[in-house]
Parts: sequence; structure tokens; C-alpha cells
Amino acid sequence: MMALPGGRHLDSIPLPGQRLHLMQVDSVQRWMEDLKLMTECECMCVLQAKPISLEEDAQGDLILAGGPGPGDPLQLLLKRGWVISTELRRIGQKLAQDRWARVHSMSVRLTCHARSMVSEYSAVSRNSSQEMSQIEKLLMEKCSELSAVTERCLQVENEHVLKSMKACVSETLSTLGEHFGQLLELALTREVQALVRKIDASDNIYTTESTTGNLFSLTQEGAPLCRIIAKEGGVVALFKVCRQDTFRCLYPQALRTLASICCVEEGVHQLEKVDGVLCLADILTDDSHSEATRAEAAAVVAQVTSPHLPFTQHLSSFLESMEEIVTALVKLCQEASSGEVFLLASAALANITFFDTMACEMLLQLNAIRILLEACSDKQRVDTPYTRDQIVTILANMSVLEQCASDVIQENGVQLIMGMLSEKPRSGTPAEVAACERVQQKAAVTLARLSRDPAVAREAVRLSCMSRLIELCRSPSERNSSDAVLVACLAALRRLAGVCPEGLQDSDFQQLVQPRLVDSFLLCSNMEESFV
Repeated sequence: MMALPGGRHLDSIPLPGQRLHLMQVDSVQRWMEDLKLMTECECMCVLQAKPISLEEDAQGDLILAGGPGPGDPLQLLLKRGWVISTELRRIGQKLAQDRWARVHSMSVRLTCHARSMVSEYSAVSRNSSQEMSQIEKLLMEKCSELSAVTERCLQVENEHVLKSMKACVSETLSTLGEHFGQLLELALTREVQALVRKIDASDNIYTTESTTGNLFSLTQEGAPLCRIIAKEGGVVALFKVCRQDTFRCLYPQALRTLASICCVEEGVHQLEKVDGVLCLADILTDDSHSEATRAEAAAVVAQVTSPHLPFTQHLSSFLESMEEIVTALVKLCQEASSGEVFLLASAALANITFFDTMACEMLLQLNAIRILLEACSDKQRVDTPYTRDQIVTILANMSVLEQCASDVIQENGVQLIMGMLSEKPRSGTPAEVAACERVQQKAAVTLARLSRDPAVAREAVRLSCMSRLIELCRSPSERNSSDAVLVACLAALRRLAGVCPEGLQDSDFQQLVQPRLVDSFLLCSNMEESFV
């Protein structure tokens, strides 16, 4: 969930060693686990004399999440919750299509799942509270009401009456969904509270490791669970772990969990309350910590400084430790032993350059341009477009400083930026294609900003940057039909043409430089691919 420049998140980037999502298990194992839930529903249908539908889409309705493990209330809640949420959505779809037979059969199955969730959770959890018991009762009443009213709808032929009954079914379904959401949130909150108390009170490494792992798994289920964890003291408990030397081996896991929780506003606020930024700075600047620990601390920094999360911009405590953190991150980039570590450190630096303009001046003083450009030649550290996206983001933000141009020329940076204009995806996955587009766009932006300096502009012209920019403008396939890349390339081309107009053919000048930018954009964006 870690936000990166360009609107992407680290959880969409294939990092080595990432855990699989709770639902991503072996297909045969899933089928074996599903049998219990499927047969329960079929038995209930038979017992209530409700024939299993033979409609063509009926088979899809029995594809359910894996059954819960024995004695594991969290697994039970998440998997049963996923099943019931899916059923609610499907019932709504069939209701909109007026497919009453399917609506009724699915309502019966929904009742079975709700009853199973309530009974199974009661069997493995502690004594239910009065509030939970009340919501369970309301949920089951609404399930029964839904089954009854949909059965009556099967016997109605008058369209006017059926229309009025449809509104009643829709309202019942909506109320049922609300009760289910309340029950699930209440039950999950209880389980999270138990996990947090266990972490907070534990002095045993193995217990803390297991419990923190469970908490991390929960964070991967989405923002609602992250909010619950933050609200119930998860951030406080994890930073307590990160402040105890006896738990040093657990720091990476605890920090990884913190990074996930801080994708929500409540997580960031809790981090600030417990001086989390100071703790992160201490970890990053302490060479006695392992590289993995410092890399995970960098991941938390990247998350809490994300320019795409509005609530991170008010993290006032970060400014106090920014110089120490930036210095440590630059060092981590320089010494990174793997692409994953470099990606996390460079992502944090990229986000910090958005967070405060002073960061760019700090990076300039720390010779960050040389370190980043040297890393581009090291395949062990910079091996994916995701990493190059971070590097060129930093360069683009630093290029607003006048002193930046001379450092780029000195480190042969124009040639590297030229190479980034030709970034191509290897796998063709949507995430990688989007990363390549961002690299091309930001490379063009960097080139345009640096070309304020005539020396940079002349070097760019010498390296044939103009011809590559023209190609990107005129060939949609070269830029993956990206409008953002097109605008950036047109701006860079116009900046270079101001220095070296003789490098352009008349047609290029008249179409790409002389008109208003919007006219050139419209011309190129509507241009058909030429195969001549």
C-alpha cells in the first residue's frame, strides 16, 4: 500500500519475498476447503425443498472462499465475510435483472452462510458481547425476512405489485448489508484488540513474531482493516517493538506492518503521536541495524511522505528530522546490495522531494546526482522501470535548482536521461507499461528544465535528443499513446528548439514548435501510426 510518485503503490510492484494475499492459495487446497461450505449450502437447499438452479450462471455462485481453519477466528471472519459480501453483491445484480428465481435461491444460500458465520465464530471466540448478540439477532431476522419475501415474489405475476415488492426486497437487502457490516466490523475489532494486547504484553520473540505476522496479514485486506488496527493501538504497539533491543530481529516485520497501516490517515496520526518519525530517523542513521531493517524504515518514510495522500502533508514532526533522514537514505542508496533495497530508499527520497523543497538542496549538497546516476549503470541496484521512475522523479524535482545542471553534465547525466526517453517494458504488464510511461514523461520534463542552461541544451542536441523527442511526438506506439508523455516531449522539444532551431526540419518546426502547444498536442494525439 505504499504510495510512490506517479500514482502507483509498492504493493503493485513485484518485490521479492512479498507474502501472498490471504485468498491466494493452492487451487486444489482451495477446492478441498470450499467443499465444506458448498455442501452445507446444497444440504440446506435440499432440506428446505429448494432445488439447486440449473441456470447457466448457477455454477459461478458456488465459487466461494476457502473454509476457515480450525480455531482461527480471524481466518473464519475474513473468509466467511468475503463469501457473504460476494453473495450480497450478486443478489443485487440479479434483483436489478428481475431474475426472481435466482434472487430467492441465492437469498436462501446467503442465510446459510450468515448462520454458519455466526455459529462458527461463537464456537471459536470468547463470550460475545451484548451488542454483538443483538446485531447477530438482527442479521438473522433480516436474512429470514429476505428469504420469505423473495419466495412470495416468485408467486406474483402482476408486474405493478412485483415492482412495489422489488423496492421492499431492495430495502431489506440494504438493511441486511448494514447489519452484516456492523457485525463484521465489531468482530474484527475484537480480534484486532486481542492481537494488539498480545503484542503489547509479550516479551517472547516467537509470540511477538507470530502475532505481528497476523497483524500484517490483516493490513493486506484493505484500508478498513488498517483503520481498525490504527484505532485500536496497533501503531503504538508496533513502535514499542521497534524500540526494544530484544526484538531487533523483528524490526523489519514490524516496520513492514507499519508501512501498510500508514496508508490511512488514522495510521499517520498515530505515528506522529508516538514520535514515530524520530524512531524511524534513529533506525535509519544507526549502522548497527541490518540493511533489511533500514530498508523497511525507508518504506515507512516513503509511505508517510506520499504526495498522493493529502493527510501526509501535515506531518510537521518530519521536518525536524528531515536532514538526518535524507542523509541516511542517500547512503542507503549508495550502499544498497539489491534492487529492492535501492527501490525503497529511492522511493522515500522521491517522495521527500515533493514533501519539502529544502530536500532538493540537501540532495545537491550530498552529491545525490552522482550517486543516483552511477547507480543507473549498476544492474544489481537499478534493474526495473519502477526504480528508474524513482530516480528520474528525484532528478526532475532537483532540476528546478540552477546548480543542478552543471552536476548533471559533469556526471554524463544528459546521456542517461536520453536513454530514459527510450524506456520499454519487458513483460508488458499494465503496471510496468505505466511505469515506463512515467519514466519517459519525467525524463522529458527533466530535460526541459535543465535545458534552461545552454550547455545542457547543446549537449542534448549533440546526443540527438531532438530526433528522439520528435519520434515520441509523432509515433503514438513509442509513447504507448500517452498524452502525458506527449505534452512533456512537446515542451522539451520547444525548449531545445529555442537554442538550436537549425536541428529541426521545416515540417517539424511548423507542426511541433511554431503553433500553440495545444494545437501541436491535438495534431499529434490524433495522428495515425505511419508504417511507411
